[in-house]
Amino acid sequence: MHAVILDAASLGPDVDLAPIRERVARLDVHDHTPPEAIVERLAGADTAIVNKVVLDADALAALPDLRRICVLATGTNNIDMAEAESRGIAVRNVTAYGTASVAQHTLMLLLALAGRLPRYQRDVAAGRWGRSAFFCLLDHTTLELEGKRLAIVGHGELGSRVGRLAEAFGMHVVYAARPGAAQDTRPTLAALAPTVDAISLHCPLTEASHHLVDAELLTRLRPGALLVNCARGGIVDELAALDALRDGRLGGLAVDVLPEEPPRHGHPLLEALDEDDLNLIVTPHNAWISPEARQRIVRLTADNLST
Repeated sequence: MHAVILDAASLGPDVDLAPIRERVARLDVHDHTPPEAIVERLAGADTAIVNKVVLDADALAALPDLRRICVLATGTNNIDMAEAESRGIAVRNVTAYGTASVAQHTLMLLLALAGRLPRYQRDVAAGRWGRSAFFCLLDHTTLELEGKRLAIVGHGELGSRVGRLAEAFGMHVVYAARPGAAQDTRPTLAALAPTVDAISLHCPLTEASHHLVDAELLTRLRPGALLVNCARGGIVDELAALDALRDGRLGGLAVDVLPEEPPRHGHPLLEALDEDDLNLIVTPHNAWISPEARQRIVRLTADNLST
């Protein structure tokens, strides 16, 4: 088997590729691959291993020897699946590799928002603690999670793990209906919104979930509610959420994802990070990046080479 990894750098420099090397006769490793180099680098190979590199219909048509595509992620939206199927190219992805890592990151964001950590950190950095009249700062009202209600969108492995962690903090967890699932009899997020203190998103981005959290839903939330998005950019209308945060209708906003990644053209949430009075956190799509999770991707991909 001749395999080619097109974007190995996306896994980080500390990942051991030995499990993959052991399954193939030849492995070519490229840290990054621009679109114009895809066909040249895959020529003659029977297996392509990619994370975010796009393999479209034109590329697949130019690679008659290709028999397998292993995606170093759960999503396969960067692969023309119809074209691959028509050419008999098997597409394999990896799932559940980052459950613990993403769930941990989600709870970190929820806890940081509840403790108004962004605002207190800015206060400390600005020297306000040193000028305090007494031993502590208490300018920003924190939220005790015990007894509060958390709505989770997405009841798969990840959403369920987040729910169990939240319950360990004494939260009451309720799962919203999956967007677009007509047979799901659970309450919609819009119906739950007036009754919850926090929302955590763990569903795919689809037509049904695009801007699931929009300006209208934000008006239905309890004042001071927290919103965490570790799913996909676009599920939240970030501009509407930022307006609600600035107006004080939303108590805290944390996102690990944006509609464009990396955000080469900027984004209003990034520009708002310097605003002192906002309980806002943006992390660079790194909920999944624990070394354990990244190494698990390699192991699962190696398994996929045998299927």
